Amino acid sequence: MIGRRVLQRRSVHTLTLGIRREDPTRIWERRCPLTPLAVHDLVRQGVRVLVQPCNRRVFPLRDFVEAGAESHDTLHPAHVVLGIKETPLPELERLLDPVDGERRTHVMFSHTIKGQPYNMGLLARFLREENSPTLIDHELLTNDKGSRTVGFGWFAGAAGAVEGLIASAHDHLQLGIASPFLHLARPYTHTSLASMLDAVRNLKPVPTPLAPFVIAVTGRGNVARGALDVFRELPGLKEIPASALPDLVARPSDATANVYLVHAQPEDYIFRKDGGKYDRDAYYAHPDQFVSRFHNLIAPYLTLFVNGTGWSPGFPRLMTTEQLGLAVKQARELSPSRFTTIADVSCDIDGGLEFFHRSTTIDDPVYHVPISSPDAKDGVSIMGVDILPTELPADASAHFSEKLSPYLRALLRLPPRDGEDAQCIERALDRASVAREGRLADKFQWLGERVAATSAPPPAETVAATAAAASASFATSGNTISIDVNGTLLRKKRMLLLGSGMVAKPAIDEFLRRSDVSLVVASNAAEEARNLVRGRANAEVVQLDISDGAKLDELIEQADVVVSLLPVPFHVGVAERCIAKGRHMVTASYISPGMRTLHDKAAAAGVLLLNEIGLDPGIDHISAIDLRQRLAAQGSRITHFASFCGGLPAPESAGTDGSGLGYKFSWSPKGVLSAARNCARFKLDGTVYTVDAEDLLRRGSYFPDVPVSNVLALEGLANRDSLGYAATYGLGPVHGLNTLIRGTLRYRGFANLMHAFKGLGLLDGEPQHKFGLDNADWRQLLRRTLANRLGTELRDETSVRSAISDTVDAKDIDGVLASLKWLGLVGTSHVGDLPTPLRGAQTALDHFAALLAWRLRYLPGERDLVVLAHEIVAKAADGAEETWTSQLTVYGSRNESAMSRTVGLPVALAALRVLDGSVGVRGVAGPGDDPDVLCKGILGDLEAAGLGMRESVMKGRGRVSRTLSEARRSTE
Repeated sequence: MIGRRVLQRRSVHTLTLGIRREDPTRIWERRCPLTPLAVHDLVRQGVRVLVQPCNRRVFPLRDFVEAGAESHDTLHPAHVVLGIKETPLPELERLLDPVDGERRTHVMFSHTIKGQPYNMGLLARFLREENSPTLIDHELLTNDKGSRTVGFGWFAGAAGAVEGLIASAHDHLQLGIASPFLHLARPYTHTSLASMLDAVRNLKPVPTPLAPFVIAVTGRGNVARGALDVFRELPGLKEIPASALPDLVARPSDATANVYLVHAQPEDYIFRKDGGKYDRDAYYAHPDQFVSRFHNLIAPYLTLFVNGTGWSPGFPRLMTTEQLGLAVKQARELSPSRFTTIADVSCDIDGGLEFFHRSTTIDDPVYHVPISSPDAKDGVSIMGVDILPTELPADASAHFSEKLSPYLRALLRLPPRDGEDAQCIERALDRASVAREGRLADKFQWLGERVAATSAPPPAETVAATAAAASASFATSGNTISIDVNGTLLRKKRMLLLGSGMVAKPAIDEFLRRSDVSLVVASNAAEEARNLVRGRANAEVVQLDISDGAKLDELIEQADVVVSLLPVPFHVGVAERCIAKGRHMVTASYISPGMRTLHDKAAAAGVLLLNEIGLDPGIDHISAIDLRQRLAAQGSRITHFASFCGGLPAPESAGTDGSGLGYKFSWSPKGVLSAARNCARFKLDGTVYTVDAEDLLRRGSYFPDVPVSNVLALEGLANRDSLGYAATYGLGPVHGLNTLIRGTLRYRGFANLMHAFKGLGLLDGEPQHKFGLDNADWRQLLRRTLANRLGTELRDETSVRSAISDTVDAKDIDGVLASLKWLGLVGTSHVGDLPTPLRGAQTALDHFAALLAWRLRYLPGERDLVVLAHEIVAKAADGAEETWTSQLTVYGSRNESAMSRTVGLPVALAALRVLDGSVGVRGVAGPGDDPDVLCKGILGDLEAAGLGMRESVMKGRGRVSRTLSEARRSTE
């Protein structure tokens, strides 16, 4: 037994203990495996204790020194090295060799025992030679019955309960209801567990609109016990069985308590697929024969759900993504406040809650999982902090220290205390030992293949030398050193993000999920950018004026990949600099003619200029290409292709102003307006149509009904030249297609009103027509544009209205005047606040974009909506006609807009693939130039992030194709 050999091979003298500081990149990790009191006890028994200095640790260094420990920077004399999380590899390399002929022992949560690929390099360090240290994992310390004896689970549950209550209060505030949990301070602000519990005990009752406030907790372990113990401190709480939920919620007036607690057991929601009841033995023997009904039996009746149960592959999920939608819909039918918040304390990514795709941080603890249905409002909020115990660092550390001490005393060769069973402790240490003497323990032999798959690590002396050289850089160079799974010390991959505007946040979040990536955000709005990266150890912000070519060149040269979220006109200039510096570049924008001219130059330089990888263009491309490939594989031939996409306000936010446009801005206002100045070409029912830019918004040129939704009243504008996408999507020659059209979705009424604005000159982007606005009077804007159109100056309101009447169709005049007045462009007074006009001479388009950006901004509590829909008619191999629909509907959340998520996330996913060397194409390219990596790969990532396309198929031609044909015929 490993544990027995550990104890028996050492001599009778005690050993030196070293307490590590935790990884400096884990900025919230304040826990310590031993308290100063425990250290004092060890020192009294003759143990030399070394403590690495750390200013973040919950117990200051002076407390350990006063307890008899020594401050030591390297811990090199330590025989036993103790920490919470895994040791950073540069530090581990210095602590592998024996001390005074004694092999070292490292004790930590190593995160290796499940074969985690990112830590196989760490495990490899313990398998080099016979003198390699012993690795003991806290997670494996158990009693003889198999129950864990050392851990932080109870504290995770306790902190998670409070975080869940606070998250629910924010959700209910969105509904206009102030909850007493708004006044509950977050766990990390309390000096102790007792302080937090006192705050819970002193809460006031929830208001009537939220009553009965129902909390459910799942799980039977320490996590669940911690949450339950905290909830039981709530005043006026009553515990009920899950079976009582429907009657309680149906008759709230009969409630006898303010807050109700349900400890949901598997028998409450797990059933056999044949309808039989839950049986524990049968469930664990044949999990595939069971299904969870948590989504309809429990979830809809809850106010807050705390998930404390684990999950393993092969077992039914507690709730699938599809079931989440059903649960939310059922909950909303009961009350808007039902099932709004989930605290997933288990933090099991892609586990029991299929839709839980990422953990969160203490800095940003909650994110929204939107439901793709207007009826389901904005889905649910999820609190998923993965280091909850560190929010109560003093109490959690004291508990952990107490539980760990018997094992630690044995490792240090101290006698057991009264009541401690030396043989039991010895067996536990044996079970907890992952590796010793350069070999894996018997039960972990299977990990050898995982370690070997990462290839052999470099020689110890090589890495040790580079580790010593790099450690100073690691501490002083902005954390730009990373270590791969083979133990090679590398410079972190550097991503340069240009711009920090409306769609940047999801991209930044995705980049910073990677510990091997160092992100530089260069922006002319540095404070805005700092807010996006605040608290992130591997990110920095640089103030940048894009006209400063020298500074831009310096940033590009220091980067590995450049991502441009700048306005479109800047892309070509940045791309030219990337070619000169040999750096790849990624944008979400269309490939412009100027960008296309750089193809040969970029290809010759071995540089990739990847474009069209946002939403539209982006997700529309990769989803269309993927579906086309699958149809071709089954022998189907596409005859009709129609694709529409739009970013819109959510229905409840669309009519909240007087503009009449049914629109708000979640991305570049100038980009939206500029799109209305493009010409278009498409094919419909065998005829090719060309729409001039002047006519794009005119009645008869757009489609007044695009039925991609049963709820939303949408119109469609043809989007640029659709015919070129026959080649882009691999649809075959244009003459072989009956229909090929790509379009933009807007709420009905947008096109007519925007066409009127265009006729009034407000979309004029010609540089020769630039002018300034004096005296902050926005009415000058319309007067100047009309003067340019009519060739005469307009000096008074009467002249302006007369000119408008001469320009706008009579049937539209009332709506146009009402909108112009609301915008502050006509009238003696205006409604609402207006922004300060742009300085200096600007085009009418620039002025108007600035005005709309302010007047049509999203206000607090409002959210946006993205709708993307493909309808493809194909003839199957047997000649039958089928219509395939592929649709994505995403609602914005409190934390990020739907537009930012659907543009920023695919850009980031693509950029990371380029950074990792997975994309082989060079030159100017779009996602279709490497479909396996950039289409299938990114679609899979988007699906995992909750942005998957939803597909269906029907016989015959679909609604969109038929409706477009009828609309075109009615205008001919």
